[in-house]
Amino acid sequence: MERKGSLFTVFVYACALLLAAVILAPLAWLFVMSISPAADLAAKPLRWWPQAADFSRYAQLLSTAENSAGAAFTASLRNSLEVAGMATLAAVVLAVPAGWAVSRTPSVGWSLSMVIATYMLPPVALSVPLYMGLSWLGLLNNVFGLALIYLTILAPFTTWLMKSGFDSIPREIEAAAMIDGAGLFQTWRIITLPLAAPVVATSALFAVLLAWDEFFYALLFTSDQRAKTLTVAIADLAGGRVSDYGLIATAGVLAALPPVLIGLVMQRALISGLTSGGVKG
Repeated sequence: MERKGSLFTVFVYACALLLAAVILAPLAWLFVMSISPAADLAAKPLRWWPQAADFSRYAQLLSTAENSAGAAFTASLRNSLEVAGMATLAAVVLAVPAGWAVSRTPSVGWSLSMVIATYMLPPVALSVPLYMGLSWLGLLNNVFGLALIYLTILAPFTTWLMKSGFDSIPREIEAAAMIDGAGLFQTWRIITLPLAAPVVATSALFAVLLAWDEFFYALLFTSDQRAKTLTVAIADLAGGRVSDYGLIATAGVLAALPPVLIGLVMQRALISGLTSGGVKG
């Protein structure tokens, strides 16, 4: 039994290492491309590691010199942070009460199902009415207008996740708190929200990632550095007649850093949420 257990442990670790290699290999190659000279990227046979690391592209993209590639990139980075932040915050604020209401009132669950069904529509089918709506509001090429569009995407998804989280919280705990004299908002603050904190953090994390990676609507509804997001800015780098693949890889590495940092922060929120809350003794 001991030998079988050791072999199984080795097998598990081997599978974990293989999975990590499959996931991390593209990211590692992206970083290698970002520090490789253009000659190394075009060399045959391909050089898997540059003879001399070149970090000049990072300085180029982080530069704030006027009318430079760095100015466009940093402006799009700021726009992405603003749009993703506003859309995620608004989606979570709406999803928490909406998810709780649908969870505690199953008779209105059909409304959430109908909203989720809109995800079956291709985005291009909604592009014209959304464009006309933003034009009428004067919010084309505007970070607030783009955040509003993203909210229509994120709110149903986060509400569905929040409903699943509230479904796992026994109603008896809330009823017991109300019997003891707690009001609705007191019950939410003391009982429901601490127990639902892991789901809130998970919903916010997925919302941030969806907003950060969205490309189609950002391409349609933005036109310059006032509202362009990172996904559109990276596409612009590849849109010229001659593309610097190392520069595109550098932009990809820099664009991946904020979601990674946000994920680390949300991981802490998930852990704290799992250990918070209370039960009625």
